[in-house]
Amino acid sequence: MRSLRLFEILVIIDPRPTDEEVAQLLARLQDNLKELGGEVVRVENWGKRRLAHDIKKQREGTYAVLEVSAEPSVVKEFERQLRLNENVLRFLSTRVPVRKRARPAKPPEALEEVG
Repeated sequence: MRSLRLFEILVIIDPRPTDEEVAQLLARLQDNLKELGGEVVRVENWGKRRLAHDIKKQREGTYAVLEVSAEPSVVKEFERQLRLNENVLRFLSTRVPVRKRARPAKPPEALEEVG
């Protein structure tokens, strides 16, 4: 039985590539995840933002968030691939916690009896 979990992977990309090259890189990253057995739920490109401190002599970075449904081992292998990619300055993977369902509201009759 597969234990698919939801992960968010924040990737900071080198700011020097053009927007088109960044889109191609994100498409390649999505393909890599699919080949590993993960499912890409959503991709958000946040664009260029100033970094808190210089990373590899860069003051800016292009931020992107990948929301992925995958096994933890798939995410671990994907992180290894991100470390090897020269266009990726930094990344952060976090598991999205499963939200518990809210209890059903009390019926209106039960509220009247209390008052």
